[in-house]
Amino acid sequence: MLPEALLALATAGGTAVVQAAGTQAWEGFRTRVADWFGRGDSGRTDGELARLDRTASEIAAADAAAGPDGERARIRQEALWQARFEGLLELLPDEERDRAAGELRTLLAAPGAPGVSAGDAGLAVGGDLHVRADHGSIAAAVIHGGAHLSPPPPPAPSQG
Repeated sequence: MLPEALLALATAGGTAVVQAAGTQAWEGFRTRVADWFGRGDSGRTDGELARLDRTASEIAAADAAAGPDGERARIRQEALWQARFEGLLELLPDEERDRAAGELRTLLAAPGAPGVSAGDAGLAVGGDLHVRADHGSIAAAVIHGGAHLSPPPPPAPSQG
């Protein structure tokens, strides 16, 4: 199990991938993310580039279809990439994990990266952040600055 700070970092990574997809920052950002995952192995890096391209294509297709599919695709891809970041960090030995976490923080803070950062105290996002509760869970956020809040969906009949 990863410490909370690394879980927040993995979340920031997943959010950044989805925020960057389809923007002018995508090409450079996707290359840096693929290099981070590849860890010096060109075959793994190429595989990550293909995964990142599929992510961008899925998001673009869902956005073009309009409706809730675009939002679902973004949520799904954020979760997928968060899990990928977590998975790699969990597999690394402690010393290498610390180095990889530092590299990921640098990647997310680099000019041209989406406005996402993570630290010990939480997550900062310059753009849209979607906080969602499912299956009777609770979601919360502390907001500094402006926010647009929408009402939660009604409970499912099984939760009523």
